[in-house]
Amino acid sequence: MMFGMWDSTYFHIGPIPVDHLVVTQWAIVLVVALIAFFATRNMQTVPRGLQNVFEWALEWCHDFFTQLMDNKDVAKRFAPLLTCFFIFILFSNYSGLIPGAAVVAGFQPPTSNWNVTIIMACITVFAVHISGFQQKGFHHLGHFLSPTPMMLPLNILEEITHPLSLTVRLFGNVFGEEMVVAFLLYMVPFVIPAAIMGLGVLLGAIQAIVFTILSANYIATATNEGH
Repeated sequence: MMFGMWDSTYFHIGPIPVDHLVVTQWAIVLVVALIAFFATRNMQTVPRGLQNVFEWALEWCHDFFTQLMDNKDVAKRFAPLLTCFFIFILFSNYSGLIPGAAVVAGFQPPTSNWNVTIIMACITVFAVHISGFQQKGFHHLGHFLSPTPMMLPLNILEEITHPLSLTVRLFGNVFGEEMVVAFLLYMVPFVIPAAIMGLGVLLGAIQAIVFTILSANYIATATNEGH
């Protein structure tokens, strides 16, 4: 799908290069912002059209992700973050399915680059510990010594593996799909890649859900009184 577009730089903002990956993310944010703008510019008591679809999507995300947490106060507090994760990852995954986008505009799904996925994973880690301190104060650090102080090295290792797991899982699946489609498009144009890209619609949604569910689970675990 990328065909050598990995390192293309469009322009610079001062000393900072702006490449195709950054532009793709800007485009995704712009698309989501435009959808939100047109869906909410003329709000109706009885929603219809784009407003109805937009409200249904947000309500589904809120209800789905808050149900994953026992503490409803924490769930409501982090529902916007989890919803943003889901929407951004979904649109990012689907950006790689735009016909000709990789060749013409240099589009690359941001989630197929580990720099993007590791940032989202780090945000999750910060959210986990922020929620833990908010709920338990400095008692939150006690889980590193649970069930015994001897478990401290393993508990620290577990904390390190959480962001690595989130990063590699999302990056690996999206990047792998992109490479397979690119190879098959070169070997057998249009026929087989089209079927895989169709499957990519389903896998893109699944990857967005999995990343967000794991993030919600980590936050829920940090706020659990037994943690």
